[in-house]
Amino acid sequence: MFKKITLFLIFICYSVSAQTSYRNLSTENWTFNKQNEVKKHKATIPGTVHTDLFQNQLIPDPFFGNNEKQLQWIENENWEYETHFTFSKSELKNQNIDLEFEGLDTYATIYLNGKVVLEADNMFRKWTISAKSHLKIGTNHLKVVFHSAVQKGKEEAKKLSYTLPEKERVFVRKAQYQFGWDWGPRFVTAGIWKKVQLKFWNSAKIEHVKYEQKVLNESVANLDFIFTIYAEKSGKYQIKLGQKPFPFVLKKGQNVVKVPVTIQNPILWWCNGLGVPHQYLFQFTLEKNKKLIDQNDLKIGLRTIELIQEKDHIGKSFYFKLNGKSVFMKGANVVPPDSFLPRVSDSTYFSLVENAKKANMNMLRVWGGGVYFDDAFYEACDANGILVWQDFMFACSMYPGDEKFVENVKQEVIDNVNRLQNHPSIAIWCGNNENDEGWHNWGWQKQFNYSKSDSTQIWNDYKKVFHEMIPQTLDSLLPKEKNIYWSSSPSIGWGRKESLLQGDSHYWGVWWGKEPFEIYEKKVGRFMSEYGFQGMPNVETLKKVMKNGDLNFTSDAFKNHQKHPTGFETINEYMARDYVIPKDFEDYLYVSQLLQARGMKIAIEAHRRAKPNCKGTLYWQLNDCWPVTSWSSVDYYGNWKAFHYQVKRSFENLILSVEKHNSDIYKFFVINDGMQNYAGELKAEVRNFQGQLLWEKKSYCASEANSNVTAVLLPFVPLKEIDTQNSYLKLAYISDDNHFESVFFFEKPKDLKLQKPNIKIKSIDELTIEISSDVLAKDVFLSSEINTFFEDNYFDLLPNEKRIIKLSKAVKEIKVKSLFDTL
Repeated sequence: MFKKITLFLIFICYSVSAQTSYRNLSTENWTFNKQNEVKKHKATIPGTVHTDLFQNQLIPDPFFGNNEKQLQWIENENWEYETHFTFSKSELKNQNIDLEFEGLDTYATIYLNGKVVLEADNMFRKWTISAKSHLKIGTNHLKVVFHSAVQKGKEEAKKLSYTLPEKERVFVRKAQYQFGWDWGPRFVTAGIWKKVQLKFWNSAKIEHVKYEQKVLNESVANLDFIFTIYAEKSGKYQIKLGQKPFPFVLKKGQNVVKVPVTIQNPILWWCNGLGVPHQYLFQFTLEKNKKLIDQNDLKIGLRTIELIQEKDHIGKSFYFKLNGKSVFMKGANVVPPDSFLPRVSDSTYFSLVENAKKANMNMLRVWGGGVYFDDAFYEACDANGILVWQDFMFACSMYPGDEKFVENVKQEVIDNVNRLQNHPSIAIWCGNNENDEGWHNWGWQKQFNYSKSDSTQIWNDYKKVFHEMIPQTLDSLLPKEKNIYWSSSPSIGWGRKESLLQGDSHYWGVWWGKEPFEIYEKKVGRFMSEYGFQGMPNVETLKKVMKNGDLNFTSDAFKNHQKHPTGFETINEYMARDYVIPKDFEDYLYVSQLLQARGMKIAIEAHRRAKPNCKGTLYWQLNDCWPVTSWSSVDYYGNWKAFHYQVKRSFENLILSVEKHNSDIYKFFVINDGMQNYAGELKAEVRNFQGQLLWEKKSYCASEANSNVTAVLLPFVPLKEIDTQNSYLKLAYISDDNHFESVFFFEKPKDLKLQKPNIKIKSIDELTIEISSDVLAKDVFLSSEINTFFEDNYFDLLPNEKRIIKLSKAVKEIKVKSLFDTL
């Protein structure tokens, strides 16, 4: 049965071109130079000074080896970018010509034909000036002078009588991670990092469009599309949707008009795993005297999103409802995909979101120390059903609260909320990352010797930005159904017991606190928005950024690609707890990934078993900004670590999980996050590593949609008679045509009595293989001579099991490794 839409969306080809048009100045011939140096070099726009220097062979590859350290001088210099472009008489006839910079990084003075036309001071804002009076027919000169953000930040810091944590970076409205992080290098960039263009318009222009859902139910959706239109002169205009006109009288200046739209039997937008992320496409045109003046295309998804915080027997809930359904959020934190942002293409963002979807995620958190991502990221999230937790760009410090700074941030909020609010993927707006926790738990008051008046001023400035200005600005921009604001993530620091009883939690007792992985089973909050553990990238990734002779634990190049001060020490300590530490370098990389995957499996499954008390798990972190040892599950080049393959399994809508209740009792969980009910047989069996059946038990089990079922099938009466170092527990749940499995080991990997497996790989076709083994092959890792993606990898291959695996491209040879090979 087809859905009926009241207004048919018809796309019209006009014989008269739109009066609004653009000219891309990014494609002109640009040059750059260090200020006060005569020699000019070719520049790429969009770009950064670091990438331009590298492309002109003036510096070595910033990511390679130990080069980062010798390139720190760049951040302290001023840089000049300029171009000459010709301008025609016909172009100058337009009533209005705007010069638009979609992104300037960060302190920039713009000269047009020798006159200063703009002073910019925020990387996150769009800068627009009226340029017609400054342009001329013939050759025009556009020059942008970038002043050192580091020096500017230091100058601002000196104006305060006290020191804010992180010193100069907090005064600078630019990507905070560029000042260095415990997973990223320090490259404080400068440049025209987004497109620069001229906008020609006449009569009027659409500045932005948003919509409100007045009514949304199964039978009807009543929407108001709200247009902000700037008119050059008053008069009669009309907005058209398809063939339907909506006439208006616009006054000179800015106008706000509403266009009502009704959709019968609306199709809702759902997140990944729960339904189809359906979107409606609208094309609106602005006309005057039957002439097209401007147009706007808008894709929207109809859905409701709620953040539920209610007092309960534990404390206070924290979970999301989508279209009235409680949803367990599964996902990760996302950082900028490169230290040099103009290198990030739309395809990079698409791949990032695709990797999230393939791993069964339904939410990504855009972390506050990076940037507001390009439209392509949010469009990909919309299309793939990935909800977005959107931080504002503040992280791990305290920030100034003077009038100029607050007003600058307010305009930043307006620009980005207007740009992003129509995306159905946006679920929540969050003020900052860990600023509140840092103030209350990290000892800054003592570290910086703040007086009582200093502390009062700093906290009042914090409240001014995150408790007053940002939420008030959101209230002015967003309809109620889109306005969910959370002032700081987490709400309470991980060292306090209250952090697990209410709000969202960043739990770092594992890694920072060096607590065992098993603590994850006890430290479960209401919504786990950060936790993680590091794993090293594959050797092929490291080979791209260091010489073969540097592929060892002692080289400066290898050490430089680990930014946590005790990172290697921490990995080694945890590895000794759970694994036999390999002596071979490549084996060590491989086992470090197994270690990361093991720890995160324990965490994720503990969070899911705790449903409904816990309703979300977002690990740190999905991706990297350069090739590095980090908490990521996908490395800089897009390669999946063992962790990401494990995430894919642990985030399936239905999983089977085992919890050791005490020395004799094991609890089995059937965890169902989907909308489908299941009923069938739950089967548990114990086999040795050679495949011999030692014990089994079966029972009937019904699993309702969005629920957890606990089935206590043990204690094992014969468990004491079983060699737990040479056996495993296999759970199987068979329901109709569905078959779910999970494998559980009684001992840590280092205590298993592994035998050398005889692994056989059989080619089914060019893109399909069958793999089997005579005995248990633990953590099978497949690789090839070319960059091939294996649909499954780093898996346990059970004795005499035949597993079918798809490849992304044909290969001549497949290499195979298992944990036994590292012993």
